[in-house]
Amino acid sequence: MTEILIGRQQILDSKLNIFAYEILFRGSDFDLNQKEGATSATNQVITDTILEIGLNEVVGSDKAFINFTAQNLLEKTPLHLPKDRVVIEVLEDVIVDLRMINQIKEFSKQGYMIALDDFVFTPEWIPLIEMADIIKLDVMAMPIEQTLATIEKLKPYNVTLLAEKVETQEEYEIFKKAGCELFQGFFFSKPKIVKGKRLGVNQIATIKLLSTINKQDVSFGELSEVITQDVGLSYKLLHYINSAFFSLPNKIESIHHAVTCLGMSEIKRWVNILALTSFTDKPDALFQNILIRGKMCELLAEQYDQDPSQMFLMGMLSSLDSLLDISIEEALAPLPMAEEVEQAILYKKGIAGDILAYVIFYEQWELGSSDKAQRIKPDNIRGIYLKSISWSREVLTGS
Repeated sequence: MTEILIGRQQILDSKLNIFAYEILFRGSDFDLNQKEGATSATNQVITDTILEIGLNEVVGSDKAFINFTAQNLLEKTPLHLPKDRVVIEVLEDVIVDLRMINQIKEFSKQGYMIALDDFVFTPEWIPLIEMADIIKLDVMAMPIEQTLATIEKLKPYNVTLLAEKVETQEEYEIFKKAGCELFQGFFFSKPKIVKGKRLGVNQIATIKLLSTINKQDVSFGELSEVITQDVGLSYKLLHYINSAFFSLPNKIESIHHAVTCLGMSEIKRWVNILALTSFTDKPDALFQNILIRGKMCELLAEQYDQDPSQMFLMGMLSSLDSLLDISIEEALAPLPMAEEVEQAILYKKGIAGDILAYVIFYEQWELGSSDKAQRIKPDNIRGIYLKSISWSREVLTGS
């Protein structure tokens, strides 16, 4: 059976809430530099996403942006897809002639949302601009001044502007101020949007923890399961247990280990203190990425004879630099982490480091660029990825 590899990248609104996902082809069966290969890749994405996996499994209730080549468009491929779930991305190498204009007009009349990808303003594109709903601007493809000039030219048109490949706080703020309403890129993976070092906790996770700890016969296992579902809870627990009040016999290896070291009465005290400051204004998109990474590390651990709970904690904590807006070394310093976990996060050492490296490169779809990532050859990576997405969605929605 052929392994199906589907990538997705979040598209966020100006408040960093998830607006949609771009669905990406990830495989080696087609040469994307050739027109026929790119067309076949799009067809494969559609087949895999709609028929084999299911759109809801990949993007939940959100929309899916899908790249369409000129051949895809002229063959009317988008008409096979649900117009309320799919955004038609018209690639930048499409030749804008009367036939193409009429075809895009047909999609628009049918109710499909149209996005122009990697847009560069030239006169021949004006008919498509007038029909487009979204225009995507590759902010790395040209100087900032040129992108801002393009935005000014587009202001008379009724389009939503999407800045893609945004990677820094400064770029985010510049293009948001200039009028972009949607954003895409790695900037939300290592965000510098929220200043300061106070890490919030997901409100649903805290409510669930309060409910669990007040059960009559609650077990350490039940408590650790709830705590591991939120990186903020995990971090605060480890920080708390490392205070001067506790004398630890060994370094902490997992959240379950931390809970048992504290004991039930001390855990209840910690939860009551935590409940007072549990609210967070961080967007779910940030936590979703962290949860997916942690869950993928946990599921991979089972294939490589590693402790799943320890690998989950490693995956979660490897994103602390993003959440705290400090270096990963600073973020890990106050935590009583087991040495192998710390070494895996900081230097990608050992099998744990290989697992983490693989997951990170999988997130960025650069598996071939790391020897560590290449050493991991997991079974059913598609299943692991989709299961992690589904699990993260359940955690964030409280269902």
